[in-house]
Amino acid sequence: MTLESMINTHGYWAVLVGTFFEGETVLLLGGFAASQGYLVLRWVIVVAFFGSLCADQVFFFLGRRYSPAILARRPSWKARSDKAQRLLERFRTPLILAFRFMYGLRTAVPFAIGMSKVPTGEFVFLNIIGALVWAIIVGTSGYLFGNVLETLLGNIKHYEFHILGGIAIAGALTWTLYFLYRYRRHKTSSTSTASESGSRFQ
Repeated sequence: MTLESMINTHGYWAVLVGTFFEGETVLLLGGFAASQGYLVLRWVIVVAFFGSLCADQVFFFLGRRYSPAILARRPSWKARSDKAQRLLERFRTPLILAFRFMYGLRTAVPFAIGMSKVPTGEFVFLNIIGALVWAIIVGTSGYLFGNVLETLLGNIKHYEFHILGGIAIAGALTWTLYFLYRYRRHKTSSTSTASESGSRFQ
């Protein structure tokens, strides 16, 4: 199966699933594929919009209905949820519109909003606007990136696989570094808490 046939067959499904679980990297890849004629940009944006919107509504629902049970089973979520709650108190509407652009809070914010007193209708309305703006900006960025490369390098058909791989690796590396950073912060915080607890009993 060639790269072209693979993207034509599975491209939109990959964007849908990818934007549900991750987001930016998959949408950038979709925008780039559209710049090369494998996909249609407007449909990439529409699919990404629905993928992102559905994911956020799921986390909102989990926060509204099952937050005590989830936080009891996943204590690591509490710190991010608390941070999202503090931001929500100060920047309610801007946060709901822009949280997709905030690394590390993509799932925490809708979950925290679900735990809050923000009405469901208000969240859905603002979430639709935010998801649409995000899909347009990120999808178009991938498309323009492909056009700029074509302008600079001429025909880039021979480099497509490497460019797609490079975008994917960059996205994976960013997430890896972010999770390592979170792990180190969590470990340092746990060590400090344990030391403080130990000193109290000395």
